[in-house]
Amino acid sequence: MIGSQYLGDGVCEFTLWSPVAERVAVKVVSPKEKLFSMTEKQRGYWHHKAEGIEPGTLYYYQLNGETSYPDPASNFQPEGVHKASEVIDHSQMNWQDGSWTGVPLDEMIIYELHIGTFTEEGTFSAIIPRLSELKELGVNAIEIMPVSQFPGDRNWGYDGVYPYAVQNSYGRPEDLKKLVNEAHQQGIAVILDVVYNHFGPEGNYTASYAPYFTETYRTPWGSAINFDDAHSDGVRDYVVNNALYWLENYHIDALRLDAIHAIYDLGAKHILQEMAEKVEQLSQKIGRKFYLIAESDLNDVRVIRPKKSGGYGIDAQWSDDFHHSIRTLLTKELIGYYQDFDTCDKLAKAYKKTFVYDWQYSQFRQRYHGSDASDRPGEQFVVCIQNHDQVGNRMLGERLATLVDFESLKLAAGALMVSPYIPLLFMGEEYGEDNPFLYFVSHSDPDLVKAVREGRKAEFADFHIEGEYIDPQSTEAFETSKLDWDKKNEGKHQTLWQFYQQLTLLRRTIPALKKLDKQNLTATAIESDRLILLHRWQDNSQIFSILNFADEAVNFTDNIPTGKWQKILDSADPKWMGNGASLPNAIESPEKLSIQPRSIAIYQQ
Repeated sequence: MIGSQYLGDGVCEFTLWSPVAERVAVKVVSPKEKLFSMTEKQRGYWHHKAEGIEPGTLYYYQLNGETSYPDPASNFQPEGVHKASEVIDHSQMNWQDGSWTGVPLDEMIIYELHIGTFTEEGTFSAIIPRLSELKELGVNAIEIMPVSQFPGDRNWGYDGVYPYAVQNSYGRPEDLKKLVNEAHQQGIAVILDVVYNHFGPEGNYTASYAPYFTETYRTPWGSAINFDDAHSDGVRDYVVNNALYWLENYHIDALRLDAIHAIYDLGAKHILQEMAEKVEQLSQKIGRKFYLIAESDLNDVRVIRPKKSGGYGIDAQWSDDFHHSIRTLLTKELIGYYQDFDTCDKLAKAYKKTFVYDWQYSQFRQRYHGSDASDRPGEQFVVCIQNHDQVGNRMLGERLATLVDFESLKLAAGALMVSPYIPLLFMGEEYGEDNPFLYFVSHSDPDLVKAVREGRKAEFADFHIEGEYIDPQSTEAFETSKLDWDKKNEGKHQTLWQFYQQLTLLRRTIPALKKLDKQNLTATAIESDRLILLHRWQDNSQIFSILNFADEAVNFTDNIPTGKWQKILDSADPKWMGNGASLPNAIESPEKLSIQPRSIAIYQQ
């Protein structure tokens, strides 16, 4: 294992991969300056076992007797990305989750949050008091946006440059461990967002140590990480061991792999396959299942197919087609990539086959896109109606609550929860938070700040949105993005929270909703009426959902499954601050029905 490994009794083993260095030393700067020469072993790995080193010791690596840099596998950077690394003793945590067996993937209801803006304090510790509220809501998994050390004290986390170190402005390593420990006590799994497709630009000293990058490929962030070129074995070990590091040392339950479409590897064993194999070995060793969930823009089932079927063996992936279909029906936005998702048929297909684009021609991409995922089970896909990207990558950072009316918010929530996929909520969505979630950074390099400002403006070229641009470098962008928890107990915000709570209860307790089975499902779109009828069944349990995306009431008689149906939820009911339901409490098909505009009703047989 690379980095500093505290062995106890004042002994620490340092391991560094640097095949380009001629000499390497550990330069201790606190509490007392020392210099330890390291010995090179095979393929560029340098080692030294030092005595008189206690946890909290600050150090650098000195290359060729000249320049010193922080440890690329640092466990903690107490003074930021440019300063010394700290020795951490991972054995000191008093874990109380020995009986924890995890949450099965197909039972997860995920809640995505950003440490810095989830609470006013913006720390790991400040989240702990909120866990009981999430559990009461029905959430059983939290997904934390990246926490690897980034420059400054405010960032989304995707500019991290120390994948093994927790962000110092969020707290210390033990603070994250305490958060995970408490979440497990309350039956909540923890998913960590990790970034293996690029490093951030500031404080990134990895290239000084080794060929971590290759010019063979280019990514949106510059040179690609070297997974298949010369010396790539050291890079692969660095990344795979990082995945295992979070699962073993921090008891994380699953990793969300950011933007794997920007991970380039043409080797015979893709880095994702290697990672999946090593994580599965760890699962067998520990005795509980750890999961890998990919974010992919490829609509490529090879990512999630098992190895024996020619896939990488990743457990699940995000599926954006569902979000885009919902968003266009609710907002009628058809700019940028939304132009590919303009009909109820697209959403019906997303319910049934997951990928709307399964080798269909994309007008936005101007090429054919995607593959057929109809045979893959629902638990291999995470869907949402909002997430950090879909909110924060808008120029004004608008959440859905500021783009559509209250009835549409309930309709969207219902549409998400009746899907045969793993639902993901973005923090604040459950009560209709209307503060924006903006993009924010705190770089120290003026040229980099200028590049970020210009780059963000260029990203909005496809989205001709009017409004005042807020500087990502400003503290205003960060402070404005914090949740306002007081709203949760007021008026429509409180009602929406209760509506979400009821939806999660139905999902957990009704077999036809709980079992993520796309095969026992029909989704019918009545395009002229902007209506979708969704029928799901499992053994003796059946659910029939009616979703009206039109701005007026819709009458219909066709496509109602036979049998006697009892209504269990209607977003138009006064109970949910609706205008009054027009659907009867019980129906026996065929029967003429009328559903209120922008509403969802769920019947059970």
